[in-house]
Amino acid sequence: MRIIITGSPGVGKTSVAKTLGKKLNCQVLNEKQFALEEKIGKWDSKEDELVIPLVPYAKALDKLFSEKKNVIIEGHLLCELRAKPDFIVLIRVHPEVLEGRLHSRNYSEEKVQDNVFCEGIDYCKKKVLRNYPEKKIIEVESRKSIKETLDKIIMELKEKGAKL
Repeated sequence: MRIIITGSPGVGKTSVAKTLGKKLNCQVLNEKQFALEEKIGKWDSKEDELVIPLVPYAKALDKLFSEKKNVIIEGHLLCELRAKPDFIVLIRVHPEVLEGRLHSRNYSEEKVQDNVFCEGIDYCKKKVLRNYPEKKIIEVESRKSIKETLDKIIMELKEKGAKL
């Protein structure tokens, strides 16, 4: 199964992806790790982040999906792409909860407010709905525990006909 997990920074993508990967016996990749391995993107020292061009990235991701049957890739940029996964999981969290999580990670106030704003206006959700067919989308609220979030994702995958 080829799965994209996306959402705002701080919603739990990495933790959920790792746990889901173990449960489904899938390789798990981070979007930044994949971009670096594929030599896509350039480091912006001013912003202190990797800037990834979307079109070459989507092509590389589709190549990965054509070569591997069991892979999960997670990252917040992935909502911006039009790739060809079997399913895309969008993880959401209440903006106030997100704000606390990002502060605890020592994000700058500007980055905290940018991400909280994006979560509040459903930025990732709008992008996912534009870029992927609804039958492939699983939207879940980040739960009290990773297990609860994972259980909800598994239930939705089964309802959408995934062979687990």
